[in-house]
Amino acid sequence: MLADRWIGARFAMILVIIVMTAIFVSAPGRAADASGDAQAFIAGLADRAISALTPPGISRDERETRARSLLNDNFAVRAIGQFVLGRYWRDASAEERAEYLRLFEDLIVVTYVDRFSRYSGETLKINRAVTDPDSGDVVVYSEISRSGGSPVQVGWRVRRADRTFKIIDVIVEGVSMGQTQRSDFSSVIRNNGGSLDALLAEMRRRIREQT
Repeated sequence: MLADRWIGARFAMILVIIVMTAIFVSAPGRAADASGDAQAFIAGLADRAISALTPPGISRDERETRARSLLNDNFAVRAIGQFVLGRYWRDASAEERAEYLRLFEDLIVVTYVDRFSRYSGETLKINRAVTDPDSGDVVVYSEISRSGGSPVQVGWRVRRADRTFKIIDVIVEGVSMGQTQRSDFSSVIRNNGGSLDALLAEMRRRIREQT
């Protein structure tokens, strides 16, 4: 599932995990602390995603609109995008940053929106949550069942945002998708002489291919 070669597709496939979970999500007893709140956040997001994105009768445009809303409501898209661009963010102009973030969001949405119809009853089991004492971030550890395969171990790194949380990274089988994508973005830019324009052009091309 993570074999997509290009950076946007790779990240998008990870986001598919959150919508390919069953409406029933099992979790340990909810504690009255950040860890318990974070577990409830992930469980609730799975429910909302299934309800909004898997009905067979909705149009692609409507599915895309709902997916974009869920993405922005629950993922720290700007922070993730800035992190994966790394040092190139500092050198980018205001116009380049704005275009990059727009393309980053668009690419995520168009890449995985058609895959929501593939939901086939996979289940998400939340095992535990651990709070980082330094940052205050919480990693919610879970496993996702797959028909005919071993469960996929997935960790959701979430950060408090006002009265709720935002997902800032997804860790699949011990591998940070934020770090993986950061490496991929850097590779695309380096292979094109350090040009951010080359990355933006590739992102636009991939979006056109998916629409």
